[in-house]
Amino acid sequence: MDIDFGFTNKQIERYSRNIILSEVGGLGQKKLLESKVLIIGAGGLGSPLLLYLTAAGVGNITIIDDDFVELSNLQRQIAHDSNKIGQKKAESAVKLASAINPEINIKPLTERFNYSNALELIETHDIVADGSDNFETRFLAADTCYFMKKTLVSAAILRFEGQVSTWKGYNSQYPCYRCLFPDIPLPESTPTCSQAGIFGALAGMIGTIQAMEVIKEIIGIGSLTGQLLLIDSLYSETRKIKINIDKECKLCGKNPSILNLDHYAK
Repeated sequence: MDIDFGFTNKQIERYSRNIILSEVGGLGQKKLLESKVLIIGAGGLGSPLLLYLTAAGVGNITIIDDDFVELSNLQRQIAHDSNKIGQKKAESAVKLASAINPEINIKPLTERFNYSNALELIETHDIVADGSDNFETRFLAADTCYFMKKTLVSAAILRFEGQVSTWKGYNSQYPCYRCLFPDIPLPESTPTCSQAGIFGALAGMIGTIQAMEVIKEIIGIGSLTGQLLLIDSLYSETRKIKINIDKECKLCGKNPSILNLDHYAK
């Protein structure tokens, strides 16, 4: 028996290559169209992430970034072009995404993801995709998702290496972000992209994998939960590491010392 999912003829044509996949089908596409995803960062990771989620039909997307497009960004941040230098990254990225799929509801936020807006933003979305470029933002996103019981798909890149992982630490079956990374590293402990460099195409590679993981979480097929995918683009090597639950974890352990987000208040 055929099921009417309420798609328009244009939607059936646009998403036909998704719908004919037995693992996706009409029901999976309907889930995508009804989903709400928050993207943190409109740079190297956020660019391909936003474009592929938009193309796939993720119906409601918010992307937050307070930075401006610079010439040095264009080597890897494919949502921007030379004509957009000086524009807000979130707005620049949404212009291209909306051109790809004008039916998607995409909201740019030209502010920083921080303690004052984290709870409200994450509460109003189904899944969070973190493509930020600093540790404090990553930890704030991870801690907030834990407390709000939201799925987090996180990614990071530097030089020739990248990593992607999915976190559902609010479920006692799975580790949380702090089981693997207990504390926020000092800023000087890890170089930035501007200091160490980054292989431009790697951003597209990792951001696209991150988009795939978000889409799979929405549909409910496959998952990286409890695992860390590591990619070395210089030697074309990948490996997947199982992450164990830390019973002494300060966030999800048996005697947690982190009970709220107040330590992020400035």
